[in-house]
Amino acid sequence: MAMNFIRKLPVPEEIKKQFPPSEKVKEIKRQRDKEIADVFTGKSDRFILIIGPCSADKPEPVLDYIGRLAKLNDRVKDKLLIIPRIYTNKPRTTGEGYKGMIHQPDPKRGEDMLEGLIEVRKLHLDAVIQTGFTCADEMLYPENDRYLSDLLGYVAVGARSVEDQQHRLTASGLDIPVGMKNPTSGTLSVMLNSIKAAQSAHTFIYRGWEVTTSGNPLAHAILRGAVNKHDQTLPNYHYEDLSLLYELYCEKGLKNPAVIVDANHSNSGKKYLEQIRITKEVLHARRHSSDICRMVKGLMIESYIEDGNQGVDGTVYGKSITDPCLGWEKTEQLILGIADAL
Repeated sequence: MAMNFIRKLPVPEEIKKQFPPSEKVKEIKRQRDKEIADVFTGKSDRFILIIGPCSADKPEPVLDYIGRLAKLNDRVKDKLLIIPRIYTNKPRTTGEGYKGMIHQPDPKRGEDMLEGLIEVRKLHLDAVIQTGFTCADEMLYPENDRYLSDLLGYVAVGARSVEDQQHRLTASGLDIPVGMKNPTSGTLSVMLNSIKAAQSAHTFIYRGWEVTTSGNPLAHAILRGAVNKHDQTLPNYHYEDLSLLYELYCEKGLKNPAVIVDANHSNSGKKYLEQIRITKEVLHARRHSSDICRMVKGLMIESYIEDGNQGVDGTVYGKSITDPCLGWEKTEQLILGIADAL
C-alpha cells in the first residue's frame, strides 16, 4: 500500500477551542488588521517590514526575537509597520529535509503532525499575547489556513505554489493581505494572474465543503527574484523592474496595486548580507518615482538572532537551521536606518 493512514487529525475548530484567543487578543487582531489594510489601500503611508527567521524552529528563540522587535518598534512605529515572520512550513524542492515546525515541532526528533499543529497554534498565539504583534506565515498547505485564521496578520503564497488553483482560490477567501510571489521562472504574468484570481469571487471545494468567496482586494505582488534555465539567479528589485510592474498593474486594472520586495531568495542569491544593500536600493527607487513610491508598500527580510545558518542538529541559539539570515545587531541597525531614510 503506497499510503498509510496514521490517525485522524483534529479539525481547525477543535484546535481553536483548545487554544482560544482572549478578548484582548481579538481586539489586537482587529486593530492590527485595520492598520495593515490601511497601508495596502493607501490610507496610511507607513512602510511595512515583514521580517524574521527563514523558518521558525523553536518557540523560545522565535519569541525572544519577536520580543526584541517589539521593543525596537516603539522607536519606529510612526514610520514602519512591523509584521514578524513566523514561518512554520518550509517548502522543499526535492521533498527532502526539514519541512518546518508543523511537521517537526522539535527539529531533532521525527515528524509528528498533531503535535506540530498544536505547537504552531500556541506559538502564534503566544506571539500576540507577549508582543502585541499579529504575524505572517506562508500558506504552503491551503487546507491548514483555518488553524491560524483568527491569529495571522499576513499570508504569503510561495513561488512554487502561486500557480496552484487551490492556493489562489483559498487566498480569495481570506480577509487579510495575501502576498503572491512571482514564480521561480520570474514570469510576472503568472503572478498577476494569481492576484486577479485571488481578488475575484469563487465557488470551490475546501476541506470537504462547497464554499464561496467574495474575493480578496488586498491580494498583491511579492517580487522575490527568479532563476533561469542555467540555475542563475535573476534579481527583480531594480528600478526598471519596479517600473515594469507598475505598468503591468495599470494594464490589468487590479485593485490596490501593491508590491512587497523580498530582499533575500533569488534577489540576493541567498547571500543574506546583500539584503542591506537591496533595501537601500529599493528605498532609493521609491524616492525617484512617486508611482513606485505608492506601489512599493514594504520589504520582506530574513533575520534572526545570529548571523548565517547552521544544520538542523546545530546548537547555536537563534541561528537559522534553513536559509541564512541577518543577525540581530545588523537587523536593528537596518530597521533604524530604514526609518531614518523614510
